[in-house]
Amino acid sequence: MLPAFLLFIKMTNAQIKLIKSLKDKKYRNQHGLFVVEGRKTVEELLKSDFQTVNVYAVEAWQTDELKQQLGDKLITVTQSELERISNQTTPEGVIATVRQNKNTAIASDDNLILALDNINNPGNLGTIIRLAVWFGIKDIVCNQNTVDCYNPKVLQSTMGAIFHVNLLYTDLAEFLKERQNGPVYGTVLQNGKNIYKENLTDSGIIIIGNESHGISGEILKYINRPVTVPSFACAGGAESLNASVACGIILSEFRRRQ
Repeated sequence: MLPAFLLFIKMTNAQIKLIKSLKDKKYRNQHGLFVVEGRKTVEELLKSDFQTVNVYAVEAWQTDELKQQLGDKLITVTQSELERISNQTTPEGVIATVRQNKNTAIASDDNLILALDNINNPGNLGTIIRLAVWFGIKDIVCNQNTVDCYNPKVLQSTMGAIFHVNLLYTDLAEFLKERQNGPVYGTVLQNGKNIYKENLTDSGIIIIGNESHGISGEILKYINRPVTVPSFACAGGAESLNASVACGIILSEFRRRQ
């Protein structure tokens, strides 16, 4: 059994200041930390290999098992204290500070790899991460202009999926240049092969482009298998698909063929 004093560790002003600063990418990078919120996300965190720094929770959320698991990393807070540091209007009762994973390589070239070119919308990136985990993608490679995966809105959208995928931010053109001998699929609006008719492999790279402008010219030249999701709309229908929707359709089709 834990000593009684470990059950009532309080949050300090320095911790409050730190947590609030982590809303800003500059300070996330400076400290190498990020913040996650909510029961589901924190539960997924605690099942992962990410390093938990502290968990701030109201007493109602705490269990004996968590107290044993976290020890002095578990900080008791009131609901009002939680509201001071939360990014959410109605915080769920628990917030955690986490050490960033600085990934420098992909897990394997023998599987499908998802590559993101200038994804700007946090909600889209969060949904794409969630889709990748659902469809068994182990690696997501992002160019440096893609929104920060530790952005609070991205994290909220992933629902904890971020803790189960390898995310690498790098020079995407250089990454693709080294892999020109393998299949590189790119989602394009014109001159792409119908995704439902094209031969699809069980390894290779799938590139998803920017929400408004698609795949950049710098990256387009590395695509050797352009694909498109055909529209079945009548006249006046949507001109294009949301990036995360297109990603979900494409990943689903790849997996359906296996």
